[in-house]
Amino acid sequence: MAVDIRPAAVQKVKKDAAEHDHVLKTFRLLISDLCQQYNGGHPGGAIGMAAIGIALWKYVMRYAPHNPDYFNRDRFVLSNGHTCLFQYSFLHLTGYKAMTFEQLKSYHSDRVDALCPGHPEIEHEGIEVTTGPLGQGIANAVGLAIATKNLQAHFNKPGYNVVSNHTWCMIGDACLQEGVGLEAISLAGHLRLDNLTVIYDNNQITCDGSVDLTSSEDVNAKMRACGWNVIDVEDGCYDIAGIVAALEEARSPNAKQPTFINVRTVIGIGSAVEGTAAAHGAAFGHANVAAMKTAYGFNPEEHFVIGDRVRAFFEELPTRGENLIKEWKELLAQYNAEYPDLGAELASRIKGELLADWNKLIPESFPDKPTATRAASGMVINPIAKEVKNFMVGTADLSPSVNMIWPGKVDFQHPDLRTTCGINGNYSGRYLHYGVREHAMCAISNGIAAYSPGTFIPITSTFFMFYLYAAPAVRMGALQHLQVIHAATHDSIGMGEDGPTHQPIELAALYRAMPNILYIRPGDSEETAGAWITAINAKNTPTIISTSRQALPQLRQTSRDKVAYGAYVLEEAENASVTLLGVGAELSFAVDVAAQLNEKHGIIARVVSFPCQRLFEKQSLEYKRETLKRGSIPAVIIEPYAPQGWERYANAGICLSRFGHSLPGKAAYKYFGYDIGVMTEKIFKYLAQLKEEEILLHEFSEL
Repeated sequence: MAVDIRPAAVQKVKKDAAEHDHVLKTFRLLISDLCQQYNGGHPGGAIGMAAIGIALWKYVMRYAPHNPDYFNRDRFVLSNGHTCLFQYSFLHLTGYKAMTFEQLKSYHSDRVDALCPGHPEIEHEGIEVTTGPLGQGIANAVGLAIATKNLQAHFNKPGYNVVSNHTWCMIGDACLQEGVGLEAISLAGHLRLDNLTVIYDNNQITCDGSVDLTSSEDVNAKMRACGWNVIDVEDGCYDIAGIVAALEEARSPNAKQPTFINVRTVIGIGSAVEGTAAAHGAAFGHANVAAMKTAYGFNPEEHFVIGDRVRAFFEELPTRGENLIKEWKELLAQYNAEYPDLGAELASRIKGELLADWNKLIPESFPDKPTATRAASGMVINPIAKEVKNFMVGTADLSPSVNMIWPGKVDFQHPDLRTTCGINGNYSGRYLHYGVREHAMCAISNGIAAYSPGTFIPITSTFFMFYLYAAPAVRMGALQHLQVIHAATHDSIGMGEDGPTHQPIELAALYRAMPNILYIRPGDSEETAGAWITAINAKNTPTIISTSRQALPQLRQTSRDKVAYGAYVLEEAENASVTLLGVGAELSFAVDVAAQLNEKHGIIARVVSFPCQRLFEKQSLEYKRETLKRGSIPAVIIEPYAPQGWERYANAGICLSRFGHSLPGKAAYKYFGYDIGVMTEKIFKYLAQLKEEEILLHEFSEL
């Protein structure tokens, strides 16, 4: 290639050239043995990518194997996560202490403490994000690069590049077909993230066959059109020097765009099934692996062989990493002496600390007039986001609707961009316009959150219905215990005219069932404040705060502090015959129905506000029993969502089992029977049927 590399890198690659062939062969046979051991796994891609791995881990990437959490390390994302043995093997060879040889050999074993799961998982040393669902990883990588850019803009000073890490992302053909990957690629090009490099393992194979079975596009032209610099490497299986040259060019200060390196490889190279889909997801077979060893000049009877030559090839890397840390700490000490305030702030951000007393920025009280909880949400978070720089707030093209803009906010944009609409910014900005890219928004936010725990708390925002588009990324955030807060508005049939396409009657059931996520529906402004307090305190859990478009009554009984319990008694009553469970935008319905039951039928009802099922499940059994009182009286849930899940807490429900309807909000409520008088009579009839044993208490009744 006609690309210069740094002299030191040139010399190093040339000096080691005699060892490259042996290291490549050893690595490929190691992958073959690891898959053959338990007769499973994905050997082909990892084998084809071997030279890329040597170029990255040996020559280009800046990291510290003995200190995996070194803050200024380069970030590496394996978006084609099925090739995980590629990463696991390099973690072992380069000296990550946890990845012992025995742990490496645990791939596809029954060891419950294995560090080599079927796809990379964030919990393990050297793994930045959990990958597997294709396209998620590349979107995460965009988030990691955004985090770096924002920190650089805020903290770096002339002569003091205290944040200088690069993000490297490995992808395959499938990541370029997934919509979320393409959304993220488009945004990264627009933002000109020159600290991001995507390395394309171009082997032209997917599970079903060759890529030309389903795709005929010019990938390089597509990437250039998206604003990426493109570099080609023709011999990706052996040309380590060429790959290093491409990587160094991508990292060069002269880079003005993200870089896409198109590396041609051969899947399963050296095996009997090289270049075919059969190499993708199955062990090669004992005879085939033995034949590969013979062809490479290895003993076919020996397994998992990593010779002294290979060990020596990688042995310098831990020391190199410690030197990187030493140099960074020395730079940081000088920086702290010259910029003590910024130094203290950076140290606090690295620790994941928030501004002290951030909760005092929340209004102590709210207007008595009916207020949409989406508006209340803005009243709560905007003063916090303005002052607390950990928050990176974004929206999927709905700024006028989600109320997430604070006075004086700066947009995260390339500083040279000049838009037609006049909304411009720079990399120090903390308001991200994602465009109409809900899925990428949430996946990119996962990457921002994963950069370093608490350094950033990303906030996404769109209509609740569109978190169905984003659900795979929201799930990945929950799986990784990442603190991302999703501000979901327009969350019920009460939003009205946009109709059933925008009325998410089924979506809450998904998020209430999803592990490790808090789905919170606040009923008024006070509960909205409580939802945000809970979300900000939930350090290892994503949260969806689900708010209304329409104005809601402000209830004197609600409590921001009690939202953290998940459910609490809003109105207690002695000798009650029924407990009404109210949720979110319909909480006031439960209050009004309770009043009318008493007025018209002399029936006394208790009212419980139930903003979050998962938080309620964390409470003691005594608290849950005292709140619901299901041992003595029935409970009825009022919520225009699917009833699934409420059977755990209620005996009956006024819920929806069909899609919504295109009517004004109040008319939609009336059409579906969410009229106070109608609901009152339904509950009265239900209690009468219970008394006559026409309905049994344990049978969940849809009213």
